[in-house]
Amino acid sequence: MTERIIRLAQTASTNSYAINLLSENRPEENTVIITDHQTRGRGTDTNSWESERGKNLTFSLILYPVFKADLQFIFNKAISLGIYDFLKSEIPNQKVSIKWPNDIYIGDKKACGILIQNSVLGNSLDYVVVGIGLNVNQTLFISDAPNPVSMKTTTGKEYNLDETLHKLLKSIFIRYAQVKPETRGIIENEYQKSLYRLKEWHNYLVKGTLVNAQITGTNEYGQLLLETGTEKILVCDLKEVKFNI
Repeated sequence: MTERIIRLAQTASTNSYAINLLSENRPEENTVIITDHQTRGRGTDTNSWESERGKNLTFSLILYPVFKADLQFIFNKAISLGIYDFLKSEIPNQKVSIKWPNDIYIGDKKACGILIQNSVLGNSLDYVVVGIGLNVNQTLFISDAPNPVSMKTTTGKEYNLDETLHKLLKSIFIRYAQVKPETRGIIENEYQKSLYRLKEWHNYLVKGTLVNAQITGTNEYGQLLLETGTEKILVCDLKEVKFNI
């Protein structure tokens, strides 16, 4: 797939810019809005995203998936795997994983965050805006984010941001192409295998209670499955579980 790039020196949020663009016209699929600096970069819920000017990749991708709205989480899995694949190829000697639902980790530190915003029309997706913040060349993090890491702090290498963007998009598009009935099982299986802390015993805060459990995967609705020491399976939504890292 090819992409159309819209470059901005600075913007509040590339996702907000993309959504405003969609309200005015219908940009072609795979349009990318990228900026050197986000003044109000967003994460999940009310979280912010720290990114030093000109050091990282902060961009949004506009897509028009042709499937029903109830398959939103398979789309999330595909995007997460695309970024996971990219980092695995660039940093082969490090443990890369997907911290449920879609943070990308190198070891026990966060390298990439994803914010997906959907517009639903009837029972289908009208459009999807995928916001991605990937730490590339930043080496000093000053926010109160607990565990950031970048590609450069991991490898010591300086990366060309344009080359990195195109490699990353290529990897994402490969996974996006698998969001169809005949290859959807590949995404499901590989997402499960790529989960951070899969089948490892750790403490989690579940609905306010400290629980020792292991992640066994996710269900069809995207909920996290935790198995406790008594073999009880806990089914968790995003706001119901907190990782102790």
